[in-house]
Amino acid sequence: MDERLVKLSEILQKEKNWPQLYFFKFITPNEKEKLERVKSLFSNPNQITYRTSRDIRYIGVSCKQWMPTPESIISLYEKAYAIQGVIAL
Repeated sequence: MDERLVKLSEILQKEKNWPQLYFFKFITPNEKEKLERVKSLFSNPNQITYRTSRDIRYIGVSCKQWMPTPESIISLYEKAYAIQGVIAL
C-alpha cells in the first residue's frame, strides 16, 4: 500500500463515527476515458462537481460521499491511483 494511504488509514481508524460523509477531490487529465473512470468511482454521480484548469488540460473532480468504513475510503483511493495521471488531493 502507498505510504500516503497507510497514513490516511491510520488517521481514519481513529474516527469512531462510521458511516461518515467523506470529501474526495481528484485532478485528472482532460481525457474522456480517464474522466469517465474517475466518475465511475462514485455511487452518486449527481454529487460530483467539476472544474477545469485555466489551460483546460486538467479537470478537478470533487464528490462528497457516505462511506461505511475507513477501508472503503482506502479502496476508492487505490482504484483512483490505478488511473494513470490522476492526482488525489
